Amino acid sequence: MDCIFCKIANGTIKTEFLYEDERVVAFRDINPVAPVHVLIVPKKHIESALKLEGEDFNLIGHVFMVAKKLANELGIAKDGFRIVNNCNRAGGQTVMHIHFHLLGGRDMQWPPG
Repeated sequence: MDCIFCKIANGTIKTEFLYEDERVVAFRDINPVAPVHVLIVPKKHIESALKLEGEDFNLIGHVFMVAKKLANELGIAKDGFRIVNNCNRAGGQTVMHIHFHLLGGRDMQWPPG
């Protein structure tokens, strides 16, 4: 498989993980749009939110628990943060492996884009 996030998650491409367990990895985005911009990536390859199956329910809940943990550790929980999932190209998804952006450290604007 030629998926960059699969390669990062399995260690083929080295990066510094802020978090790792048996289901997900988290690391800083290489093109941050906020002072804190972390990607939370499931190790299981799922192309997008549209490809989620019933058994993925617990995995996505786990992503949000990891986001909560990281928000606290990175000091953005108190003031607030955003969790973003882009779906397909027109939705802003550039890597076709489901992932979540944890953004914080500044006021988030609305609408987002």
